Amino acid sequence: MAKTKEAATLTPTRLRFASRWLAERDSALKRVFVEHGYPQLWDRTPGFSTTVHIILEQQVSLASANATFHRLETKLGGTVTPERVLKLTEAELKELGITRQKILYTRLLAEQVASGAFLFESLSSLPDDMVRSAMTKHKGIGNWTADIYLSECLLRCDILPKGDIGVLEAFRVLKGLDARPTHDQLLAMTEHWRPWRSVGTRMLWLFYLSRRNKTA
Repeated sequence: MAKTKEAATLTPTRLRFASRWLAERDSALKRVFVEHGYPQLWDRTPGFSTTVHIILEQQVSLASANATFHRLETKLGGTVTPERVLKLTEAELKELGITRQKILYTRLLAEQVASGAFLFESLSSLPDDMVRSAMTKHKGIGNWTADIYLSECLLRCDILPKGDIGVLEAFRVLKGLDARPTHDQLLAMTEHWRPWRSVGTRMLWLFYLSRRNKTA
């Protein structure tokens, strides 16, 4: 198979192909594949609502973020839109368990989207670096948030999310490292995963979650 273009998207068929391809080239990922099989696609709907959800996931457990997002979704009648978010007061948002900092991030993004100053629809046609640049211009959206959006919403094939604890810890354990690698070290040590680092990431997540569930 020819090398994937940067803007190509991950599909279930590509996910399965790439999982086998990576397992043949990396003994750590082969272990994951043999023990756990194929990872999930972990795809999400692009747009404002999912980005708010990802912001809520910053530096907290997925379970905690999911609970908070569900409360917000319920408060807004089942749909998280910029206009509905902006109708809520800071006190109402705090009651849902959203921190003051994340309230600021969410409201600023809502204002940009509601005014038409930022269009999520425009991101799908941009290369990875330009998507990352466009998203990180917004306060509260860093490289990790942009990378998760690229990987799960736009389903780009070669994303290694910066600073993802699950990825770093799984990689440390599988490679027998004394400490979690820096992002630059991780990039260098996964160069042979290209152009499928989004799939390698999903395999690491699968290993991390499976291991955590065993110890829970």
